[in-house]
Amino acid sequence: MASISGAAAPPSSSAACRLRLRRQLLLRPSHLRLRAPHSIADLSRSSSSSSEQQPSSTPAAPLASRPGQNGSTRGAVEKDPIKLWERYVEWLYQHKELGLFVDVSRIGFTEEFLRRMEPRMQRAFAAMRELEKGAIANPDEGRMVGHYWLRDPGLAPNSFLRTKIETTLDRILAFSQDVVSGKIKPPSSPAGRFTQILSIGIGGSALGPQFVSEALAPDNPPLKIRFIDNTDPAGIDHQIAQLGPELASTLVIVISKSGGTPETRNGLLEVQKAFRDAGLDFSKQGVAVTQENSLLDNTARIEGWLARFPMFDWVGGRTSEMSAVGLLPAALQGIDIKEMLVGAALMDEETRNTVVKENPAALLALCWYWASEGIGNKDMVVLPYKDSLLLLSRYLQQLVMESLGKEFDLDGNRVNQGLTVYGNKGSTDQHAYIQQLREGVHNFFVTFIEVLRDRPPGHDWELEPGVTCGDYLFGMLQGTRSALYSNDRESISVTVQEVTPRAVGALVALYERAVGIYASLVNINAYHQPGVEAGKKAAGEVLALQKRVLTVLNEASCKDPAEPLTLDQIAERCHCPEDIEMIYKIIQHMAANDRALIAEGSCGSPRSIKVYLGECNVDEDMLAA
Repeated sequence: MASISGAAAPPSSSAACRLRLRRQLLLRPSHLRLRAPHSIADLSRSSSSSSEQQPSSTPAAPLASRPGQNGSTRGAVEKDPIKLWERYVEWLYQHKELGLFVDVSRIGFTEEFLRRMEPRMQRAFAAMRELEKGAIANPDEGRMVGHYWLRDPGLAPNSFLRTKIETTLDRILAFSQDVVSGKIKPPSSPAGRFTQILSIGIGGSALGPQFVSEALAPDNPPLKIRFIDNTDPAGIDHQIAQLGPELASTLVIVISKSGGTPETRNGLLEVQKAFRDAGLDFSKQGVAVTQENSLLDNTARIEGWLARFPMFDWVGGRTSEMSAVGLLPAALQGIDIKEMLVGAALMDEETRNTVVKENPAALLALCWYWASEGIGNKDMVVLPYKDSLLLLSRYLQQLVMESLGKEFDLDGNRVNQGLTVYGNKGSTDQHAYIQQLREGVHNFFVTFIEVLRDRPPGHDWELEPGVTCGDYLFGMLQGTRSALYSNDRESISVTVQEVTPRAVGALVALYERAVGIYASLVNINAYHQPGVEAGKKAAGEVLALQKRVLTVLNEASCKDPAEPLTLDQIAERCHCPEDIEMIYKIIQHMAANDRALIAEGSCGSPRSIKVYLGECNVDEDMLAA
C-alpha cells in the first residue's frame, strides 16, 4: 500500500478564593501567615547529613516503610481532631489566581521522611530545570521533552522552536474560527457548514481530547465531537452510523505522531471507505495532526487534505494536550484554549518552586512516594466529585502508568516501578467499590477531586430547607474522606473553584509535573514506553503468523481433493510448533468472522479441529502482503 490512506489572558478575579458559607469567609492560609520553610529539611528541624544522600548510581530504595523494612516504621495515622486541623492548616496549599487547593493532611508522612527525602527532592528540582532548558531528557530516544514550552514559548531553547509553537497556535485559532464561522465548509453538507468532528487517534492522541471535551465543551457546541480510539470494527461502525447523513458535514481529524499507528491507520481506512460509499470526497473534510514528513503528513499533502498541523518530536503523546493534538479539537468545540494555556502556564510557574510547601506538584510526588513506599505497592484511586471530570481518572491512568511503569531505572537496575491508577466518579462509586476501600484489602490511597461551585450563579435551589443537591454531593465527598481516614485509609484532596478552561489547564500541568518529579525520586525515565512498543511488536508477529497460516491452508485447499489440516499439521507446515495455541486462536477468530475458512470439529476440543479454505487462492492480496 503506497500511502496510509489506504497570547495569554490576564488572570480572572473570579479565580481568587471565595470560600463562603452563609456569607462568612472561611479561614485561609493567607490569613494565617504561616512561615514558609526554605527546604524540606527546615520542616524536620534538622539538616540532612551527606551520608544519607544516595549516589545516583544506586537503585532508588524506599525510605519509609512498614516495620522491619529499611529500619523505619509507620504508626497509625493521626486521629486527634485538633491535631488534624493543625496539620490541615499547616499543609494546605492554595493558588489564589487559579482558585486551586491541595490538601495533603490525610497522608501520614513524617518529619523524618521529609528530612531524608531532601536530597532526592533537590535532584528532582534540578532535573526539571535542565529538562525545561532543553536537555536530552529521554536518553533512549535521544530527544528533548518540551511540553512545558507549549504554554510558554519563551522557554524554548531556540528561536526556531519558539516560532513553530507560536505559529502553530495562531494557525489553530485561525482555522477553528474559519470552520466555526462557515468560511471553511464541506462541499456537500446540507447544513452548509461543518457540524460534527470525528477524531481518530489512540492513547495520548485520544484521552486528552476526550477528557477536555467532557469537562469543558458547552451544552451546544459549534461542532459536536465523536471519537474513534480503537480498531474495533463494531465500535467504528457505531460511530459512523451515529453520524448518518451528517457524515457530509463532518470534519475528520486524524491524529498520529508517526503516521503509522495501526489502530489510527485502520480507523482512517474505515472512515475513508464510508466516505467513498457515501459518494463524498474525504480530502475536502480531512485534517492531519502528525509529525512533519511522516507517512500521514505526506499522504495528507499529496491527497490535498483540508489542513495539516504539526506534532513535535519533543512532545510525547500523553503530554500532548496543550499541542495541536488537544488544542485543535477543543477550539473547534468553542473551548477557550488560550485560557487553558494560561492555567497550565500559571501552574508550571508554581511547580518550579523549590520550597515544597509552595509547590503542589512536589507535594503530590512526595505523597505518592510515602503512600506507595517508593515501590508502587499502593494503587491511586482517583475520585472526582463532578460529572464533567469523569474522564480525569482515565486520562491520569495513562499519564501516570505509562510514565512510571518501568522495568529498569536510569542506571539499568531492574526495579519494576509503577503506580496503578483507577477510578470513576463520586458519588457513583459510593455504590460500587467504596465498600472494599474502607473495609477490604488496604492496597490503595485516594485522590479526591473537589469542585466548589455546584452550578452557575443564580441557578441553584434548595431541595429541602437549607440543603441543595450540591450539598449532598459535598456531604458524600467529605463523608467518604472521613470514613476512609477513620479506618487508616490515606487520601489527598485537590480542590478547584469551578471547572473552567483555566482550571483544567492547571490540573493537566499539575499532574504532568508531579509525574516528572516522582520519576526523578525513583530514578526512572518517565518519557519513554518500551512496554507499549513490545506489545505493538507482538501484535505484528500475530498478524504475520496469520498470513503464514493462510498460505499453508491455501496450498492444502488447492489440492484435489482439498486436504483438511489439523492444528498440529498447520503448526508443522508453518515451521512453528511452539505457536500452536496462537494458531488455534487465529483459526477460531477467522472462523467466527466468516473468512472463507471452514473448521470442522469442536472449538472446545482443539485437537478435533480440521481446517480448510472454502476455495483455493482466496485472500490473494493478503497472502502476498
